[in-house]
Amino acid sequence: MARERPLRILHCFRSPVGGIFRHVRDLVEEHSKAGHHIGILCDSSTGGEHEDRLFDDIRPYLSLGLTRVPIRRSVSPSDIATMWDTYKKIKSLRPDVLHGHGAKGGVLARLAGSALRVNRYRVARLYTAHGGSLHYSRSSFTGQFVLRMERLQEYFTDALVFICEYERDTYARKVGMPRTKTKLIYNGIGEREFEPIHTRSDAVHFIYVGMLRDLKGPDLFVDAFAKTERLLGRPLSALMIGDGPDRDRYREMMIERGLGKRIGMLPAMRIHEAFAMAQNLVVPSRAEAMPYIVLEGLGAGKTIIASRVGGIPEVLGKDSPALVEPGNSDDLARVMAEALSTPGWHARTMPSHEAVKAVFSSTVMARDVLQLYHELVGPAAEQAVFVTP
Repeated sequence: MARERPLRILHCFRSPVGGIFRHVRDLVEEHSKAGHHIGILCDSSTGGEHEDRLFDDIRPYLSLGLTRVPIRRSVSPSDIATMWDTYKKIKSLRPDVLHGHGAKGGVLARLAGSALRVNRYRVARLYTAHGGSLHYSRSSFTGQFVLRMERLQEYFTDALVFICEYERDTYARKVGMPRTKTKLIYNGIGEREFEPIHTRSDAVHFIYVGMLRDLKGPDLFVDAFAKTERLLGRPLSALMIGDGPDRDRYREMMIERGLGKRIGMLPAMRIHEAFAMAQNLVVPSRAEAMPYIVLEGLGAGKTIIASRVGGIPEVLGKDSPALVEPGNSDDLARVMAEALSTPGWHARTMPSHEAVKAVFSSTVMARDVLQLYHELVGPAAEQAVFVTP
C-alpha cells in the first residue's frame, strides 16, 4: 500500500463482536502499518474475555487509543447524554476521518462529525451499514422509522461504503437511491488466513461458529442436524461455538430432542482453533450482509454450507450447490447430507483459493477504503485548524 500523508482515523461502532469488529480490526492493522493514526470508539457494556483478547491484539496499532462509552442497542433518551459525551471525546482526538459502522456507529460518527463542522473543523464522515438497519422491513412501523432516519442522515454523510452488491441494492430498494457519494468495497481477509487449517483427529462432522441468536440460525442448525442423521441413517456429531443471549434456549432444545450428547457447545474462541474441529462449516443465517465467517472458512480450506442470504452468493457463486433456502431446515439437511455422503463434493462446489483471494483480500479492502478517505479529506485537512467553541 502506497504511503501518503498520515491521516487521523476514528472508527465508531456499537458492539465489539462479530463481523463489524472483525472488519474494523483489519482496517486498523492495515492502515496503522501504512503510517496512519487510528482509534476506536465503541460500547463499554458488550463483549467478554474473547473480545478483550482481540482488543489486546490490535492495541499496539491504536495510536489514538481505545475509547469505550455505554451505547445502548435501542434508541433511548440516554442517547442524548451519550452523544454529548462522545462528541467531547471525539473532539479531543482531532480526527480527519470519522467512519461509522452499523446503525448506532453511523449515528455517532455522522452527528459528531457534523457538530465538528459547525465549529469549522473539517472531518470526513463515512458510514458502512454492515446489514444492520437494512434488515428492517419497510412494512413495519419500526422499519419505516429506521429507514427514514437512514435517509435523513445522508445529509450528514460524505460517503456510504457498501461491503457487497446485496447491501448496495438493498439500500437503494429500502432507503432510496443514495444522494451522496458511494463505493462498493468487499470485506477481505489477510494473507495469513489463506492457509489450510487441518482438522483434528477427533473432529466432529459439522460446526456452527457465531453469535447464538435466532438471526444467525443456530436453531435451524440443530433442527437440520437431526434431519441429516435421519437422511443418512446414522448418528453424527457437531459443535456450536460462540456466545449470545439465546445460548441456554438452544441447549434446552438439544436436550429435548435427545441431541445433547451429539452436539456440544463451546464459548467463542479464536477462529483457527474452531476450524480445527471440523471440515464442514454450516452458516444457517436468516439474514446477513457479507459474513466474514464464510471468507475465513474458505481461506482455511473448509467446506461451507450456507443460507442464500446477503452477499454469500457473491462469494460461493450464485448457482452454488452449497447454498440453501434461508429458514428451511429441510433444505439445509439435504445439503449437509450431500456434503458428507458425496465423494468429491468439496472440490466441485467450493471456489478456488485464487478466486477468493483476488476479490476478498484485506489488503485490497484497506487500500480502497484509504483511497476513499483521501478523496474526501483532500489537501484541506493539512491546514485544518481545530476551533474551540
